Amino acid sequence: MIYRKNYRASILSKDGNGRASAEAIKEALEKDKSVVREAIASGHCMTVALYQHENMLFLYMEALEEELEPAVLFPHLSELLALWPQKDGFAAWAKMYTIYYHDIPKNEEYWARNEKKKRRGRIAYLHEDKLFSYVYYHKAIVDEGLLEGDRYQFIALHENILFSYFEEPKIFTHIKKDVQEESKVIQEWLAVNPESHFDHTLSGEENFLLLPEIFSMGLEDSVKNP
Repeated sequence: MIYRKNYRASILSKDGNGRASAEAIKEALEKDKSVVREAIASGHCMTVALYQHENMLFLYMEALEEELEPAVLFPHLSELLALWPQKDGFAAWAKMYTIYYHDIPKNEEYWARNEKKKRRGRIAYLHEDKLFSYVYYHKAIVDEGLLEGDRYQFIALHENILFSYFEEPKIFTHIKKDVQEESKVIQEWLAVNPESHFDHTLSGEENFLLLPEIFSMGLEDSVKNP
């Protein structure tokens, strides 16, 4: 089974008085690269991609074991991160909650990429009074399963921040592949003014802000080479 997961982290120091330097992050990632490569080669995960915005990191991972956590894949980087309060203590990686997708990974063969693809990460800020409206309609679109989009797109939420992962070139599909109907829920979503949900003062003119990739690796890459 494939477990798609998103996490958010902060490169602020544990005491909040500074932030990990770009050089320290680079050195940590160089050390962790071999850990991720081995995890993919040995069948623990399929795809791992990490993006940065200001002091924040956003991680997308496709784990083949439900218990696989980011700190296992990034032991050195995790030491540089601030700790988030969790219900059972503190952790360097805060779990983001799944909101939206266009396909479900049935098995590894079905989910495998047939070519090398560009892995993209982007974020959006929601107005707090519109947060649950966004979640309501996107959950409804997923439940309906008729709207086409990128097979690998995956949107998750933490606080009022959305993180969206997708790949290019896109493979267009929808969840209910044996049903050829137009989505009714997307019309309902368009009717409530989607633009009003996004805080453009934080993410710019577009709803989503494309982020720089700082690390990514997938099963379709050559895991034998750095």
